[in-house]
Amino acid sequence: MNSHLNKYSNLTQRVIVAILGVAIIITAIIWDEWSYFAVFLAITFFTMREFYKLAGIAGHLPLSFWGIFSGLLIFSLTFLIQLDLITPSIYYLVFPASAMIYFVKLYKSEARPFTNIAFTFLGIIYVAIPFSLIHVIAFSQGHYHPFIVIGILLLTWASDTGGYFAGTAFGKTKLFQSISPKKSWEGLIGGAILTLVIAYLISLFADFLPLWKWLVMGVITVVAGTYGDLVESLFKRSIKIKDSGQTLPGHGGFLDRFDALLLSLPFIAAFLKLF
Repeated sequence: MNSHLNKYSNLTQRVIVAILGVAIIITAIIWDEWSYFAVFLAITFFTMREFYKLAGIAGHLPLSFWGIFSGLLIFSLTFLIQLDLITPSIYYLVFPASAMIYFVKLYKSEARPFTNIAFTFLGIIYVAIPFSLIHVIAFSQGHYHPFIVIGILLLTWASDTGGYFAGTAFGKTKLFQSISPKKSWEGLIGGAILTLVIAYLISLFADFLPLWKWLVMGVITVVAGTYGDLVESLFKRSIKIKDSGQTLPGHGGFLDRFDALLLSLPFIAAFLKLF
């Protein structure tokens, strides 16, 4: 697909890939809970694999197999528990699976084994656990509710889209120049305005949550999502690369595309469970 899209501008590539990606993800979420599970399982897998690949570029040697295995185990068990198909006590399998990382490293001769172990666990904490918390959000109404997941995604996409176009058109005041030179306060404000407008519009149709909750989730999305983007930019800057991958033309890689969710999902899940 990359070769066919290379003849288009970056913006055109971005739009085409976004339309295809949104269509696939929304269809999977609405179809049923298993297609929703499958699409986010794939996203989690590719994002984790990309993270470990970048850690390798930085000179580290994480155990990508055991990291991805443990991460997908956490993701899958969380879903099955939310679906009431297994008892929560099965979750204890996560701990011996993760402990295997230490055992495997004992048989590898490396200069910095504990640094590599740390990066293995970081992939789980940074990627797998936040994506696992999307199940908490999806089942926060007591059953699988596809439209709450779609709502969260719409807020995230609104923040990104509003920030992109407002920043391109009006961006002058740098938000965090040392980490992400292209981000501006004008872009942040534009993203925030569009996100809150979308939150209001969602509340008109998704009345299973009151307006104030959609607005709070919109604010969380803008703030935590922006920090998520900055954290990923900091990671990329530390290894001197522009994009986390070339998998998604116009967007970079999976980590580039979903970095905002990695920080916003934990806050949204906690908010919905507490309030």
